[in-house]
Amino acid sequence: MVVRYQLAGPDLGEVRFAISPLNELVLSLHAWRDPGRYPLHLPWIRELQRVRGRLAADLLVELVNDDLWTPDFLTPRPWSPLTPLADELAAIRRTPDDVVDRDLRLLHGPGLPAPLRGPAVLDRILDALTGYWEVCFAPHWPRMRALLDGDVTFRGREIAQHGLARMFAGLAGRVRMVGDTVEVHVRSRVQYTRAATGGVTLVPSMWTSSASAPILPDEPPMIIYRARGLGTLWEPQPLPAPGALAGLLGAPRAGLLVQLATPASSTELAVRLGVTTTAVNQHLRALRAAGLLVSARHGRSVLYRRSDLADRLVAHENAGPG
Repeated sequence: MVVRYQLAGPDLGEVRFAISPLNELVLSLHAWRDPGRYPLHLPWIRELQRVRGRLAADLLVELVNDDLWTPDFLTPRPWSPLTPLADELAAIRRTPDDVVDRDLRLLHGPGLPAPLRGPAVLDRILDALTGYWEVCFAPHWPRMRALLDGDVTFRGREIAQHGLARMFAGLAGRVRMVGDTVEVHVRSRVQYTRAATGGVTLVPSMWTSSASAPILPDEPPMIIYRARGLGTLWEPQPLPAPGALAGLLGAPRAGLLVQLATPASSTELAVRLGVTTTAVNQHLRALRAAGLLVSARHGRSVLYRRSDLADRLVAHENAGPG
């Protein structure tokens, strides 16, 4: 089936890109229903299996159906590449009850699953998503975000160098621009044509195999498409170790100090480096005991960063002799 967005006049200049932490969180639930569709995310999926007992899994799994649809009210159009998750959740909390009920019944039919019945269902959904974010996404979001940012930069360059039609054609095989109309060929039983009043928002995602659009035609025009570079997302990264610091601390610990210019959790570091969390934690404890790291709890994760002393040591190493 096909969704068509008609761009005319000023709408042609209103093709914008946005990154949505909430969209990524909700769309990742596809991997709960059908993990085999996401082989590039297997390291993350294995980690998810270990922590599902800490999550409201019975509710979260019902936010996606067997056709891999999710409720439109949980994937609203983002407006900026910089939208924080807290702002998106606050906006969702204002969704009218009748819209929540409508979208859940579009997902499952009249007989809602037990976890989605009863009072305060929106509050329960948002609490479940918040816990899911803290356990499974927050440790990895800087890495995920960097991949999505890179895609937006590439697409902007495509528009500047080759124009809108070439950029749309490069999003996915299911998207093309014909005259002033953007066509999105979707797998679901959805077909409509509407004016793209205010333009179209393009949202890169790590959790779609091609491209998708909202189920309902009254939703703001939006195309979610597969981001570039997913094959490298979970590849182990090299751990550079400055010479003198490596001699003092050992290469792994010196390399971790370099990595921790920005805060990260032991889980994020382990996935980034392709080692076990236990191995990373041993080094982090030793560096913290030596006064080279400080840690703070952020939600359900502990984030580590360099201390002022470590900053001076790394800066001195980078400056070289002199």
